[in-house]
Amino acid sequence: MDESQSVDENRGRKTGQVSAEERPEAWYASGLRFECTQCGNCCRNHGDYSFVNLGPKDLEAIPRFLGISPEEFLARFCTKEPGHFPTLRMDAPQCPFLDAGARCSIYSVRPMQCRTWPFWRSNLERERWDGPVRQCCPGIGSGPVHSREEIDARAEATENDFR
Repeated sequence: MDESQSVDENRGRKTGQVSAEERPEAWYASGLRFECTQCGNCCRNHGDYSFVNLGPKDLEAIPRFLGISPEEFLARFCTKEPGHFPTLRMDAPQCPFLDAGARCSIYSVRPMQCRTWPFWRSNLERERWDGPVRQCCPGIGSGPVHSREEIDARAEATENDFR
């Protein structure tokens, strides 16, 4: 099927994509409370949360910030499975950029996946949010209420980073 056949002519987007107005009511429609406590837990290995995917912008910004070539960055800090984006190497119990004070040493150029935590599509499944996400992150359920629109925008930003 060519691109012209997979685009909804009336809306100018790929068939199957759903606008915010067309999405069914989400369990978090009235928003979710979250405030980063700066504990560093999201930067530590937690089963399913033991990887950080790196998009093309991350693969440019982080090596530049570190003052090394992209090739050196990939060799020293990343792993790559065939057919997948590179991920940060997480052989230690935490991200290689989490410092002794539980602070990100590359914060200004941290990966998109880190910028949008905890609002990832996979985390927005209620069982996951109330289970492993809440267990990992003490900021869940506290702080300001983030609107559904903001939550969905962050989730979409994460997905768009890999397109």
